[in-house]
Amino acid sequence: MKTSLVLTVLGNDRPGLVSSLADRVACHGGNWLESRMARLAGQFAGIVRIECPSDQADALIEELQNNAATGLTILAAREEAAEPLARRTLTVDVVGNDRPGIVRELSAAIANAGGNIEELTTGLESAPMSGQPMFRAHGILSIPEHVQSAALVAAIEGLGGDLTVDVTV
Repeated sequence: MKTSLVLTVLGNDRPGLVSSLADRVACHGGNWLESRMARLAGQFAGIVRIECPSDQADALIEELQNNAATGLTILAAREEAAEPLARRTLTVDVVGNDRPGIVRELSAAIANAGGNIEELTTGLESAPMSGQPMFRAHGILSIPEHVQSAALVAAIEGLGGDLTVDVTV
């Protein structure tokens, strides 16, 4: 029998970090299914979903969390997959003037419209002519089948006239 685990990993970035983590997973018969990893301000941050034999899950979690030599902080959760509701997936791109609280506003608008953020990447870039900081977000969202994508766009655009929203179904 297999157990699915979702790991969050945080620590000082260095060469070989992912390799050592993958080695530990493999030593316990684990299979690396998917991950999202990034280097942010000198820190390694990652989310990893693995599957391993049920009789190895506790030992793997203990080894990952108690190995001070790695210098990593690792949290593990057993994946509890509920039966998914019928949803549609959308890709959303948002661009506008940066301001404090924009991610809070954006995420609230998405939730209030019935959307769920599956993936979200945000960043700042300079506007071409003025050099002003521009907020950019790229996300994959899911919405219930009965919710129109236009309602989601209207909710996001309602945050301010300076935001442009592009949705792809």
